[in-house]
Amino acid sequence: MNQLDQLKKMTVVVADTGDFETLKAYHPTDSTTNPSLIYAASQQPQYQHLLDGAIRAGKGDLKEILDQVFVKFGLEILKIVPGRVSTEVDARLSFDVEGSIAKARHIIALYEAAGINRKRILIKLATTWEGILAAKALEKEGIHCNMTLLFSLVQAIACADVHATLISPFVGRILDWYKQAEKKDSYPGAEDPGVKSVTKIFHYYKKFGIKTQIMGASFRNKDEITELAGCDLLTIAPKLLEELKESTAPLSRKLDPAKSKDSPIQQIKVDERTFRYLLNEDAMATDKLAEGIRNFVKDIEKLENMILDRMKKIG
Repeated sequence: MNQLDQLKKMTVVVADTGDFETLKAYHPTDSTTNPSLIYAASQQPQYQHLLDGAIRAGKGDLKEILDQVFVKFGLEILKIVPGRVSTEVDARLSFDVEGSIAKARHIIALYEAAGINRKRILIKLATTWEGILAAKALEKEGIHCNMTLLFSLVQAIACADVHATLISPFVGRILDWYKQAEKKDSYPGAEDPGVKSVTKIFHYYKKFGIKTQIMGASFRNKDEITELAGCDLLTIAPKLLEELKESTAPLSRKLDPAKSKDSPIQQIKVDERTFRYLLNEDAMATDKLAEGIRNFVKDIEKLENMILDRMKKIG
């Protein structure tokens, strides 16, 4: 049995892609998208019809066209995966509670108008304090949230406190920061700072009976994935899915909820002041959260420019 099939026996495997052919090849349960993935997919000729359909549906309103693009890709993905798709709220709303709530409601309305039950959609929100407040309101409406750009335990705890459906701690981006900060080329698998961060969150959640799901994301190498075998979910890019598929090495469970009960972790109460202070104290989390928002905004703006160019071509 290859490692991908072994992993599927202990962890829900999610494809981190906007490419439909990839989804068909690896049979993931769910799929995640973000502005960077949708921008990349939108440039491929085989997906131009989705861009054109979004332009027609948006009727000249650029923001509406953008929403339509994300939803049309999501609808195609849902034809392939049996589970859920994650669709991201515009990163420019990362510090706007009401704007994020309104955007999430609109995205859900577009899916529901296409006949998709909201249970199959995860709304992605940046894990800012404002994003967390938006998630709190949305979850009460039955709109399930995937909290992204998450780099620290305090962010994870705050998400659990508002009963967010799922969090996406970014393993590889944590590794990137530490490699630069500590001038290291690599770390042994279990010592990878991103792996250690997700492991700590996992044990905290399981020790205290938190129902919010953990989905490790943003991997840089296969070892990061195998070290997190047993995590609730892992969202994996095509290149690494292929590496797992090609390997038949034995894969053992590294994260076990039964072992979390013995973890020497103290429960932390998080309010806004505590959240902002502890996040600020964590230089890596502060840097990567801000950088992640900026980069998603850049790709949204690139996608908007692509849409404007396409509108000119099709008249």
